Amino acid sequence: MALQELLDELLTSLETGPNITATRHFEARPAVFAPFPSSLDPRIVESLRSRGVTRLYSHQARAFEVANKGEHLVVVTPTASGKTLCYNLPVLQALVQQPEARVLYLFPTKALAQDQLAELTELAKALPDMRMFTYDGDTPQDARRAVRARANLVLTNPDMLHSGVLPHHTKWVNLFQNLRYVVIDELHAYRGVFGSHVANVIRRLRRLCRHYGSAL
Repeated sequence: MALQELLDELLTSLETGPNITATRHFEARPAVFAPFPSSLDPRIVESLRSRGVTRLYSHQARAFEVANKGEHLVVVTPTASGKTLCYNLPVLQALVQQPEARVLYLFPTKALAQDQLAELTELAKALPDMRMFTYDGDTPQDARRAVRARANLVLTNPDMLHSGVLPHHTKWVNLFQNLRYVVIDELHAYRGVFGSHVANVIRRLRRLCRHYGSAL
């Protein structure tokens, strides 16, 4: 069923129609594109082209520019507008240029982390020495040691960061000493008491980074 047909049915249905108090229609806007940044590694560009991405949206290019300067940023755009590339591109670029760099991705759920790992793996096939692993409650003990020792990109969640990483910071020295980016996905999910808890976890993370000589 086409989207418009579904909407029409909802509006005219005797069951749902009376419960809809207002509707608004927003006209489509043309996309604003930008070329790949000249500094973007050619292997990353080729990987994007092989996946059908021949240019960036303007917000993706702007995010790459801001992140490359080491500035903090928050990206708020509609669903399916390419937010993931806003952080994957500067992250992959940093890991290519600085093999010692480390990156931490935070997701509200384990499922999102697994989905993102699959996306990253595809995007980074042509890149050297990408060691990307999830670290959560399902990670076996022997695998956890390998993640701590080898990973240059760790995908986890706030609860695991709180209970499985920060209290054991002496085992994560390489991560804290060389942490270049922290990506917090689905930022809108961190509200209320949960959001307050996560804010305190991030404060603890920043304190440890200062202790080990990196700054966020």
